[in-house]
Amino acid sequence: MFCFQCEQTARSSACTEVGVCGKDPATAAAQDAITVELMKLAVASEGRQPSAELVKTFTEALFATVTNVNFDAALCERIADDIATQAREANGGHAVVLDAVTGEKSLFEAASTEGSCRALLILGLRGTAAYAYHAHVLGQHDPQVDAWLITGMAQASRHHEVAEWLDLLHEAGMINFACLELLDRANTGAYGDPEPTEVSMEIAPGPFIVVSGHDLHDLAMLLEQCEGTGVAVYTHGEMLPAHGYPGLHAYSCLKGHFGTAWQNQRNEFTDLPGAVLFTTNCLMPPREDYRENVFTTAMVGHPGVTHIDADSAGHKDFGPVIEHAKQLGGWDTAKVLTGINGGSTLTTGFAHHAVLSVADAVIGAIKAGDVNHIYLVGGCDGAMHGRNYFTRLVESTPKDSLVLTLACGKFRFNDMQLGTVGGLPRLLDMGQCNDAYSAVKVAQALASAFGVGINELPLTIVLSWYEQKAVAVLLSLLALGVKNIKLGPTLPAFVSPGVLQVLSDAFGLAPTSTVEEDLAPAAG
Repeated sequence: MFCFQCEQTARSSACTEVGVCGKDPATAAAQDAITVELMKLAVASEGRQPSAELVKTFTEALFATVTNVNFDAALCERIADDIATQAREANGGHAVVLDAVTGEKSLFEAASTEGSCRALLILGLRGTAAYAYHAHVLGQHDPQVDAWLITGMAQASRHHEVAEWLDLLHEAGMINFACLELLDRANTGAYGDPEPTEVSMEIAPGPFIVVSGHDLHDLAMLLEQCEGTGVAVYTHGEMLPAHGYPGLHAYSCLKGHFGTAWQNQRNEFTDLPGAVLFTTNCLMPPREDYRENVFTTAMVGHPGVTHIDADSAGHKDFGPVIEHAKQLGGWDTAKVLTGINGGSTLTTGFAHHAVLSVADAVIGAIKAGDVNHIYLVGGCDGAMHGRNYFTRLVESTPKDSLVLTLACGKFRFNDMQLGTVGGLPRLLDMGQCNDAYSAVKVAQALASAFGVGINELPLTIVLSWYEQKAVAVLLSLLALGVKNIKLGPTLPAFVSPGVLQVLSDAFGLAPTSTVEEDLAPAAG
């Protein structure tokens, strides 16, 4: 196998024997086959209006290849075979021959500028497809986004000059930002604008379900089915921001939050007397001692784990999950859990609507000198060494600064009490990784209020990355012209030195350094 799509890739180079994530060679090969067959289907489908079924194929198949989503080799092989059949049919019964990608073995390589650019485009498309999937299940589509998933894969299969690759990556970033806007509209349209909400990490006595992932639609269906059953629901990982949505917060069975970030699940789920539902990444191969308590849905899959499918209308029966939770029974007494810094209360819900509703206060605090800098510290968390950098960075930020955060990287510091500044909490959790859209909207509003560009704001952006949705978000920020982003804890293995130099020269993109060095420019 050869896989270098995540931050934890072996030796910061590539996983070649087994994935650090737990993905085996057969699954890796099947997911590479999915990617190549999607390229063929994309080429065969060019010049036609994409059907709803074709968009569904691309969205679901790309999503299935995101890190920590699907570990089921047999299922991935079936998906690849089905796409191959569609490609041949779309090409009049003939095999599709690709321009630059001759097979799975030539799909990914980072030694060349073209190989690096191709990897950036494909991996960014995987991230965009995941976001599009969440919007689609809520009934929201953007024809531009849907078409790009197909066009982008066709373009990724070809040779291009460097300037053409950069144009494609710019387009990928802009399309992904449109997709983030679409998903924001889908989530807020269905469940209301998030509101600042305190969330307890206390687990009450009795049966419960822990829900992980990002899909608010799945959570809503589960909550509706749990209401009145005596089974409580607790969020996990990136599902934490669900508490801020009025339409979800209204369910009495939604009680609080369980655990820290995704990479700690194999310890946190051991001896857990509750059921666990994964709606999206990040699933880790479950240990035998708790595997029977784990359920998956949507594109998530693992051999030996019960999967909940949707019916033809999109409805899911979570009865098996609820009954299993009842059988497990939960704890007899309340358990007060903590984050990694010892706190047991988390606050979320500071998306763009909530922050911009107090924009005058923020602007006034900046003008008065009460707030002298804003830090955006967000992105994915992970298990590799060096991620304590983000904890130390946030706790070292000046007391006259605001810290915006999003995605699961916040679990490195979101249980800390940073106090207030200018009448506002210093730490503002904006939501999931897709809520990078909120961060941009707030930055754009502040820039407009002060009559400057985003890059002229007293703003430092430090991103932690792990998987392909973070790649898509990074491409969006660069496409929007955001400069001087710090990226860590390591740089992507799929970015060649040549491509990194281009991004550094054009955008000032740089790796994280030490806390002291990265805070120094703002202090000066």
